[in-house]
Amino acid sequence: MRLPGIYFALLLPCLAFATPFQLAAQEDRTVVLQTNAAGDQVHVIDPATNTVAGVIEGIPRPHGVTSHPNGMFFYVSNEHDRTLDVVSASSLDVIRQIPLSGGPHNISITPDGRKIYVAIMWGDPAVDVIDTRAQRQVESIPMEGGVHNVYVTPDGKHAVAGSIMTRQFTVIDTEFDEPVWSLRFEPEFGLGPLEDGGVRPMAFETNPDGSTRFIFVQTSGFHGFHVIDFAERRLVRSVRVPAKPLAEIDNDGLQGSPGHGLEVTDDGRTLWFASKPHDTVYAWSLPDLGFIGGVPVGSHPDWLTSTPDSRYVYAANAGSNDVSVIDRETMTEIARIPVGQTPRRNHTAVLPGRAN
Repeated sequence: MRLPGIYFALLLPCLAFATPFQLAAQEDRTVVLQTNAAGDQVHVIDPATNTVAGVIEGIPRPHGVTSHPNGMFFYVSNEHDRTLDVVSASSLDVIRQIPLSGGPHNISITPDGRKIYVAIMWGDPAVDVIDTRAQRQVESIPMEGGVHNVYVTPDGKHAVAGSIMTRQFTVIDTEFDEPVWSLRFEPEFGLGPLEDGGVRPMAFETNPDGSTRFIFVQTSGFHGFHVIDFAERRLVRSVRVPAKPLAEIDNDGLQGSPGHGLEVTDDGRTLWFASKPHDTVYAWSLPDLGFIGGVPVGSHPDWLTSTPDSRYVYAANAGSNDVSVIDRETMTEIARIPVGQTPRRNHTAVLPGRAN
């Protein structure tokens, strides 16, 4: 199944006639890209209908996923081939495989679309830097341990690389592609004896000028998140999720950290948290971190993304092979979309339309 010709009008501007779909495609369109970690597909979800609009085939063990700001390309880290796969947004075909220095995990793109940072988990630990115009690796930044997740801050000035093995994240200056500071999750952070500090998903709160104010961090054994003051480079608070009776906790096949998935909505007003043992997505208001509540979803929610209007949150349910759609205003699950095997990383892509 292929996504309809979103960019047909872009590619053929001199076309004399257009179908109704192509005329509608003149406006921006949003899609949610959902990887399936135990398969070779990436599902393309249309938030307008909450149905699968297309499938990207032939990427074995897809891990991270992102999109170019111009909407022409999707990018997927391919664990099997150790490549960054470039996908045409119009045809959903893999058009190029960019070799990487090792086995990749998550990826993140700069706001201007010029660079992609790739977390290298296997092989020599590093963050690979991809030039999207040249479509090749231009730098490999050594790290102390394998990198699980890497995120570019909203202002594009830094990339933050988190390591499970070394229990730390490292902040990289994206102008020079050099590490500038690190923070390790040691016992003095208040972690209990069974609460390992391996760094998992992260999210960011910004200052009014767009610079980074706080990093929210999930760690391997902590069922909650830590708040790191970016300017002061220190922990300022740790927040645990509400407790549940043991009979309501789902530890069946649980892997990694109990909390795996953080999302700050585009309006900067809400932080969302995926709890795997609770099969629930929780929300806190920003900037006060007031607890809002929880929404039951599918089994083992593993990653989160939200729509640009901040109205809907999509939770990838790794244990039930589907995606839950959460309405932020009503705090309810309004749809559940079947996808592939073990859905994990997801990403919201905006496909800009063509001006008339």
